[in-house]
Amino acid sequence: MQNDPRSHGLWEKTAPAAPATSPLQGEARADVAVVGAGYTGLSTALHLAGKGMSAVVVEAAEIGFGGAGRNVGLVNAGMWVMPQDLVATLGEDYGNRLLDFLGAGPAYVWEVVKRHGIECEANPVGTLHAGVGRKGFAELAERERQWKARGAPVELVGKAEAAAMLGSEAYEGALLDRRAGTIQPLAYAVGLAKAALAQGVRIHTRSPATGLERDGEGWRVRTPGGSVAARKVVLATDAYTRLLMEDIAGQQVLLPYFNMATPPLPDDVARSILPGRQGAWDTREVLSSFRFDAANRLVFGSVGALRNTGVAIHRAWARRALRRIFPQIGALGFDGRFEHEWYGQIGMTADNLPRFHRLDDGVYSFCGYNGRGIAPGTVFGRAMAGLLCGETSEDALPLPVTRPAPVSLRRLRSAWYEAGAQLAHLVDARF
Repeated sequence: MQNDPRSHGLWEKTAPAAPATSPLQGEARADVAVVGAGYTGLSTALHLAGKGMSAVVVEAAEIGFGGAGRNVGLVNAGMWVMPQDLVATLGEDYGNRLLDFLGAGPAYVWEVVKRHGIECEANPVGTLHAGVGRKGFAELAERERQWKARGAPVELVGKAEAAAMLGSEAYEGALLDRRAGTIQPLAYAVGLAKAALAQGVRIHTRSPATGLERDGEGWRVRTPGGSVAARKVVLATDAYTRLLMEDIAGQQVLLPYFNMATPPLPDDVARSILPGRQGAWDTREVLSSFRFDAANRLVFGSVGALRNTGVAIHRAWARRALRRIFPQIGALGFDGRFEHEWYGQIGMTADNLPRFHRLDDGVYSFCGYNGRGIAPGTVFGRAMAGLLCGETSEDALPLPVTRPAPVSLRRLRSAWYEAGAQLAHLVDARF
């Protein structure tokens, strides 16, 4: 996108073409104006249309330009935070409500994909959280205990079984979550947009929201070429918030994350890695993730930005780490060549939990997905539509109403994440 091969990489090359859209020109009117064409914004608009309400979406760049088009494509249940810690943070009522809500998130993604015929390589076969060393395995054992206490279909497997499921002997074990799976993330965003357009939603790309002002009993969202007058407004830009409502961005530290994709691997080698085609990530602090696409490309990622000195450092690390984790690739003569490489950013909140904000009367936002945007963005969009059409109340949502609270030293901490990832990868996987 925007002539940058490192913005969306493999996903841009293999996603179906986005529907034709154009910048907003002149004045538009709708029941709801949605800012941002990622998962939350598109899901909100799609579900509003299904309830008979009109919506206009304005997007600064292109459909899926932000985190929706750049992420690994793991459709996970819950958040990074362990269930008991989540309840301790939000309290029994909201904590249990959010866990149930997000635990059912992947199943709803699969339902949306089927209902609207979205071509996105949906693969609901689960995910594997791989344990690094004894400490990592102990963490997974505790996660299994807490999720099983809630009736979740998770299973901890030991080293031998994990090696067979992962195709690597580098891990002490793994936690299989059968609720989860993988998708082609940009293709999913494109599919949501097509479904929304088919139901009457208007989507205007290359239309950054530059202003928000009162307009009678409603609001007016201004863009360089026009404006949208609406009774209510949803801000769905999350970590890619730029011009409007900077306090949304100010509550998140930005964590860069990159992915690199090998050329398609031979069938026999590809079958030896993740034979069940689950997506995987590990318990390292500077974590790694890996999965296949439909053409047997192995997508390998970690924390870091592919710019400046980070390009060479992260690329060299990925070559070393792949050979260490999957020696069968090295035996193949893998020369370290990647077919695609791209990166984006994750917005991390202080407690690693998402936020629901009422920023003003009739102005709302869900944000702060902390790297778990696919299922949460989809189901929070559905919840937002229910709120805006009056089917539910704020008190019934799975998150309490809060105001954005700025994070101290945000820019410095974001810079440290980028630099720290380079330092970690400079020395890792050398022995």
